[in-house]
Amino acid sequence: MATRSIRTPSAATAPPRVLLVHGIWNAKLWLAPFAMHLRREGLAPELFGYDSVWRDPDKAGDRLIARLRRQPVELLVGHSLGGLVILEALRRAPDLPVRRVVCLGSPLCGSGVASAIGGRAPLSLVLGRSRGLLETGCAPWMGPAAVGVVAGNVARGVGGWFARMEGESDGTVSVAETRLPGLADHCIVPASHSGLVLSADAARQTARFLRDGRFATGAAAAAAG
Repeated sequence: MATRSIRTPSAATAPPRVLLVHGIWNAKLWLAPFAMHLRREGLAPELFGYDSVWRDPDKAGDRLIARLRRQPVELLVGHSLGGLVILEALRRAPDLPVRRVVCLGSPLCGSGVASAIGGRAPLSLVLGRSRGLLETGCAPWMGPAAVGVVAGNVARGVGGWFARMEGESDGTVSVAETRLPGLADHCIVPASHSGLVLSADAARQTARFLRDGRFATGAAAAAAG
């Protein structure tokens, strides 16, 4: 009796795995809509969760480093605080095999809104132990991974209640706060801060950068949409 062989996807044909890291006040399921968009772009997203308020971001970084050593992933995406957690983890562990990172609306240069909230006790307690990283941001990027940022320019959010937003913003983070020296690329999409995780445009640009190391621009961006 003939036996039937079972085919399993090879590493060459399997969709690229992407690890998604959420921001402050959220759980990992917050990024489920963005994961759905990335699946439509031919990627295989996975979700990483951490305590964004009551534990130090370094602890989240420790867990992320351990996760990447245990189950290596070359592509990472972080929303808001998640982008800062990723970059600080990669700064501490530059040997990790991460090739590309996309930060969605991450205040990599420090958040003016976080600084304003941090100066208003007892309101500052809502930032928890992530306050310091959100206020100061990250040092200019010099790591081996290519880092791109997708920023939003729909100023819909509560950020304006606490701080004056200079220039374009997503209602919580200004575009200027996302422009960290050392980035491989940067693009802007029509979305608010929370709306970035729902945006098909943000997902298309993210997938483009994760595949090619650059965002779509001009006619290429219009064709992708």
